Amino acid sequence: MAQSSADPPAENPPQDSKSERFLRGLTDYEGVVLVSHVHPDPDSMGSMLGLAHLLETKLRLPIKLTRDGFIGRAENRAMLECLDIDLIPVEEVDWSPKEALVMVDSQPNTGRHTIPADLPIYAVLDHHETMGDVDEVPFRDIRGGIGATCTMVTNYLIEQQVKIPGRIATGLFYGIESELTGYPREASPLDDAALQFLYPHTQKDLLAYIRNARLPHSYFETLLQALQNTFIYDKLVVSWAGDLPQPELAAEIADFLIRFEEVDWAFCAGVYQDHMILSVRTVHHDGRAGTLLQQVVGRLGKAGGHDRRAGGCIPLVSSATTAVEQLRGQLRRRLLHALRIDECRGQRLVSRRELLSSLQA
Repeated sequence: MAQSSADPPAENPPQDSKSERFLRGLTDYEGVVLVSHVHPDPDSMGSMLGLAHLLETKLRLPIKLTRDGFIGRAENRAMLECLDIDLIPVEEVDWSPKEALVMVDSQPNTGRHTIPADLPIYAVLDHHETMGDVDEVPFRDIRGGIGATCTMVTNYLIEQQVKIPGRIATGLFYGIESELTGYPREASPLDDAALQFLYPHTQKDLLAYIRNARLPHSYFETLLQALQNTFIYDKLVVSWAGDLPQPELAAEIADFLIRFEEVDWAFCAGVYQDHMILSVRTVHHDGRAGTLLQQVVGRLGKAGGHDRRAGGCIPLVSSATTAVEQLRGQLRRRLLHALRIDECRGQRLVSRRELLSSLQA
């Protein structure tokens, strides 16, 4: 397939621009290692892909792209496959002080990565409001008002007048698009400008393949389990998905349930390995979902996000059924309290009678 390249405007980058300062601080290093959060999503993978292209073009440095944890969502795996993104597991990285460590789409000490805690980090590029421990990081570009980290990376490439091949444009475009899905959109004018700039240069067939990735059997089993255990509390819908074949499924189910016309909030939780994975969605543009989920989780684990979308995880003290049920009950009560919903018995989204009728049909 022929690849086109995006040609940025022919203007010299300002000496005080973020991209210029980012590159200037890397001149004494012999390489760069890019890391992100656990279970990388399209925004983190696209950001690493775009930054690697920037660094290879401008500084001629060797770059390592890493993967922290499992990548299970069908679209994410399709993105890796068709864009030929080679990610090294973080546990296999030979850390060297001669290589700069750059964190994208995440922040240090937020509980969303497993890299050694004593590693010095040169730079953090992120669009999340959840603030990590960045005081000792020399270069920081954290913009809570932007919808995707890929938008920031796209603007670095534009500032530096770097041509963007079709493969890179596709990864950046899908990374932004995946962060802005749903209504209302969490997009800034900079996000929309980046999408408009990148789209003519994306590889349309590959983009369509990623968007419509084939789904495994386990997806439908988990979806059925979740629907059987989904309850309505006023304007909140709560779903217990049971054991998750991949952690990203909690977010997929929350995305699905928030489209229910009778609710304003959707919450999904499931167990992946020794953690409970949490996901929240709201239709409110200023819902502060990240802050709300942090309040609900408290000291039990880690959480964060944006106004409309949030996620978190809680380490399980015990995987016994009774222990998991107790944690579920605690989270439900905290969630109802945070949303000022009176404690009540939830109404099933799909009644047991309808479920049994469907199974017997």
